[in-house]
Amino acid sequence: MKRSFALLSQFAIGVIFGLGLIISGMTNPQKILQFLDLAGSWDPSLIFVMLGGILVSLAAFYLARKRHLVIGSLLFGIGWGVAGFCPGPAIVALGSGHVKALVFTCMMLIGMLIYQQLGSQIKNRLH
Repeated sequence: MKRSFALLSQFAIGVIFGLGLIISGMTNPQKILQFLDLAGSWDPSLIFVMLGGILVSLAAFYLARKRHLVIGSLLFGIGWGVAGFCPGPAIVALGSGHVKALVFTCMMLIGMLIYQQLGSQIKNRLH
């Protein structure tokens, strides 16, 4: 019974998260790229989504403050700026048939597999 409730609640949270991404426009790569284009046609409408995400994530940032996250943060930012997707919105956008989301998600999974294979070597070099 507890396992069924846990699975149902995880599913519900995922659906709510996905709907929030769709409603906020986070699954539209063009909207993301316009938000990141400060020197061009900047679209500030996602600032509230970003602020909400930052507020919710403060506890995780506090716990992770002693970890070396600079390389991962840089790769995340570069990928987001180039593709207009980050992992959550890309997965949600798969459902609407975005080819760009499919390519992004495949590349993200390949990157995760490479890291898994080389993870211990990378960690040893960073420390």
